[in-house]
Amino acid sequence: MSDTAVPTVKLLIDGMFVESRTTQWRDVVNPATQAVLARVPMATADEVDAAVRAADTAFRTWRKTPVAARMRIMLKMQALIRAELPRIARLLTNEQGKTLADAEGDVIRGLEVVEHACAIGTLQMGEFLENVAGGVDTYTLQQPIGVCAGITPFNFPAMIPLWMFPMAIACGNTFVLKPSEQDPMTTMALVELALQAGVPSGVLNVVHGGKDVVDAICTHPLIRAVSFVGSTAVGTHVHDLASRHGKRVQCMMGAKNHAVVLPDAHKEHSLDALAGAAFGAAGQRCMATSVAVLVGEARDWIPEIVARARQLKVNAGVEAGTDVGPVISRAACTRITGLIAAGAAGGATLELDGRDVQVPGYTDGNFIGPTIFSGVQPEMEIYTTEIFGPVLLLMSARDLDEAIAIVNANPFGNGVGLFTQSGAAARKFQNEIDVGQVGINIPIPVPVPYFSFTGSRGSKLGDLGPYGKQAVQFYTQTKTVTSRWFDDVASAGVNTTISLK
Repeated sequence: MSDTAVPTVKLLIDGMFVESRTTQWRDVVNPATQAVLARVPMATADEVDAAVRAADTAFRTWRKTPVAARMRIMLKMQALIRAELPRIARLLTNEQGKTLADAEGDVIRGLEVVEHACAIGTLQMGEFLENVAGGVDTYTLQQPIGVCAGITPFNFPAMIPLWMFPMAIACGNTFVLKPSEQDPMTTMALVELALQAGVPSGVLNVVHGGKDVVDAICTHPLIRAVSFVGSTAVGTHVHDLASRHGKRVQCMMGAKNHAVVLPDAHKEHSLDALAGAAFGAAGQRCMATSVAVLVGEARDWIPEIVARARQLKVNAGVEAGTDVGPVISRAACTRITGLIAAGAAGGATLELDGRDVQVPGYTDGNFIGPTIFSGVQPEMEIYTTEIFGPVLLLMSARDLDEAIAIVNANPFGNGVGLFTQSGAAARKFQNEIDVGQVGINIPIPVPVPYFSFTGSRGSKLGDLGPYGKQAVQFYTQTKTVTSRWFDDVASAGVNTTISLK
């Protein structure tokens, strides 16, 4: 395919999809075939500034838009996304690699947040208390804060953008979105639907790029808040830079999620859950189960864990029956296979090696099959590094206390699961584990949007999560008003104290 036949991904500035004037472009590549799907621009500094200024101008009127009007846009947007789900899922699979079923799940989990944003009239309510002192009432207003920005990763090009901009604009803010440059086409399809739903010009803008664009977002004086999901290295940089420039920041970052398996767990359900959570999406989930801590006699289940992983079908995401698609890029493939080699050289037992998997018809794909190590120790590189691929590490513990100690010693705190049929063990675990999101017989405990995403410790910077009730807090400023209205009576005189009477 010649360069002239490859479509370009557009910028969205002030309601118009425009061609970038940049001289720097990047190919969007199908990870199963290496076919170039599109070319994405690395936006110029002037283009980023134009997007932010369009958002700032739009905020002056959008913030005054009645809440019912904002709600109706969200209702229309969720209907449009639902109607276009098959098309968006296929587009997502082509540029990201995950299976069609998982791509639909990607969109649906984001759609849940859009549906929750339809209730913004209730979510954004303040508080009121009358007569806090003589004739004095106090109430709070949850007001939008201004231009907000989002920086999203490659692994969920539908869900994570939908975590961000719908709730932000439903609260009355305007938004500048920077999708992953590796798979921006899905995000742009969702943005088009947002405009069709009635999002006004300038309220939602999109720029593309790498570090330069990220830094421009973090330092622009008109941006009030930045939401980020991605790697720990980039998230730490974003938090530090944006915070130093006076912005409200939330960063959801890397993870090393554990599943603790007690010997009383329902064996078949637990093994199925482990395999699905470890190898689904080729392990490219920040909530993937990458470590299983087998307690007591559960250590004898290793052959059955390996047997389940062997049964999983590795193929292109568009092919029927595929369980594990390709990883996002050649660079990611090289990085993951290098870590597998380091694990084997570092003393762990390689129970299943997915490095040489062959996929007929897709010889150029970035495929790595399910890979399992046993005998993993905390000091090993494969344990201290987030692999972000279809690799499951198996550790062992004598009892629940030792398993909890292993998990709590790890610096990350995104998610953890416990598999057991003991209510007492589950209660002890949820109280003592130092991880923000806990699953009981659920391996990937991502909450529905009525709650908030609550990763913790090394997996999160900033106090508030990206959706649910905490997102409304993040995207609004609480203003407290204390008021008194006087009757036509004589003044009681000058009061020089701080008390209200």
